[in-house]
Amino acid sequence: MLKQSLVGALAILAVACNNESSVSESKDTTVKATATLMQHNILTDEEQKEGWQLLFDGQSLSNWHKYGGLPAGSAWKAGPEGSFFLDASQKEDGKITGGGDLITNEEYDNFHLKLEWKVDTGANSGIILFIHEDSTRYRFPWETGPEMQVLDNDRHPDAKIIKHRAGDLYDLISCSRETVRPALEWNQVEIKSLNGQLDFFLNGEHVVNTTLWDDNWKKMIANSKFKNMKDFGTYKKGHIGLQDHGDNVWFRNVKVRKL
Repeated sequence: MLKQSLVGALAILAVACNNESSVSESKDTTVKATATLMQHNILTDEEQKEGWQLLFDGQSLSNWHKYGGLPAGSAWKAGPEGSFFLDASQKEDGKITGGGDLITNEEYDNFHLKLEWKVDTGANSGIILFIHEDSTRYRFPWETGPEMQVLDNDRHPDAKIIKHRAGDLYDLISCSRETVRPALEWNQVEIKSLNGQLDFFLNGEHVVNTTLWDDNWKKMIANSKFKNMKDFGTYKKGHIGLQDHGDNVWFRNVKVRKL
C-alpha cells in the first residue's frame, strides 16, 4: 500500500511539473510574440516629427480598402511577425475567396514609402503606384499604375522574363542589381517619388531610377505590354496598392510620408 501511495504521489508531482512547464512555455511564447509585435509597425519620435504615417498598426487594415471601393477582403489578415498577409488557402475558380487588390485610402503624388515583404515559395505579387481608382473604366489597378515587382525569383516562371524579376519596374526597367532574398525571407523596400523622379531601393541597394511622364517614359510604355492601355503611367497622383496575384504574401512596417 505504501509503495502504491508513493508511486501515485510521484505521478501527481510529475503531472504538476509538466503542467508548470507547459504554462511556463506558453508564457514564454506569448512574451516572445508580444516582443516581436512591439518591434514592428511603430514610428520613432524622429519619424513622427518628419511626418511619417503608419499604414498598418499590427492589427487593423483601416488605412486600406479593396480596389473598387469595398472594404478589405477577409483573405487579407493580420498575421505572424507583426505582418498582415494574403491568405491564398481558399480559392474558387482560381481566385482567392475574400481576396482582391488592396489599395490605400489616400492618394499620393510626392511621397516616400517604406515596407517589408516576403512571399511564399513560387509566389508573385506587386507594389503598384499612382493607381487611379475608377473601376467603371479600369478593371484592375495595374491598368493605370506602374509596379515594383514582388516575386520568388528562384521558382516563379515570371523570373525567366527580363524586367519581370523582383525589384524591377515591372515590364519597363530591370533592377540594376539583384538583391532580393529567397522565398519566405523578409525584404526591405523604399520607393521615392519626387517631382517626377522615381527611385526603387531593395534591401538597401538603389536598384531603379527613372523620370516619369517625359518622352522616354512614354517610349518605354509604347514598347511594353501596357502599350494599348492609353492611361497607363499617366496619372501624377494616385493610390498605392498591394497585388493579389493568387499567392501567399506578407507585408509589415508599411509607412509613408508625403514629400
